[in-house]
Amino acid sequence: MTPSTSSLAGRWLRHGIAAAALAAAWPAAQADSVPGMRGVEHFGFTVPDAQQAVDFFVGVMGCKAFFTIGPFGPFKDNWMKENLNVNPRAVIPVAHLVRCGNGTNFEIFEYTSPDQKIQPPKNSDVGGHHIAFYVDDLKAAMANMRAKGVKFLGEPHLFTEGPLKGLTWIYFMSPWGMQLELVTAPEGRGYEQTMRERLWDPRQ
Repeated sequence: MTPSTSSLAGRWLRHGIAAAALAAAWPAAQADSVPGMRGVEHFGFTVPDAQQAVDFFVGVMGCKAFFTIGPFGPFKDNWMKENLNVNPRAVIPVAHLVRCGNGTNFEIFEYTSPDQKIQPPKNSDVGGHHIAFYVDDLKAAMANMRAKGVKFLGEPHLFTEGPLKGLTWIYFMSPWGMQLELVTAPEGRGYEQTMRERLWDPRQ
């Protein structure tokens, strides 16, 4: 076995031991849970310009673009309504698959539709949402992103009590108005002192 192969095998062994330990610590699934459910495979969202969104997530956030799918439609029947719950005449010109670090996948859609709403929802709207990215050094991340033209909302906020004690967060905006967030908790979060279970953490 060559040194490089040995090193690779060692890394796989360590990852396997860590995964086994995590699985052993994880609570048993509830009796009424979906059989075989492992976790979130992707998060899909619609943007006005799919290529602009991919360029932002790759060029600013450091994500990796994998491939594209589509187009889908136009269809003469009600396929879009029956399968995607959108207007029957809606069309998906393209969708991009992207992964950001040790996180879930993004399925980034571009749609055209006769009844399309182009104003992104606020967090206070039903269906409002945001995506949070974990960073090791918040100041360094913000400086890098500001140099690339990213607009932040306010200043970083630190939780000083409660289950999120130790977590610092700040919102920022994508070029098309999507709400995003940076978070960091280098010393952990408050709930970890009293709970055995853990929320998913991209550092693991």
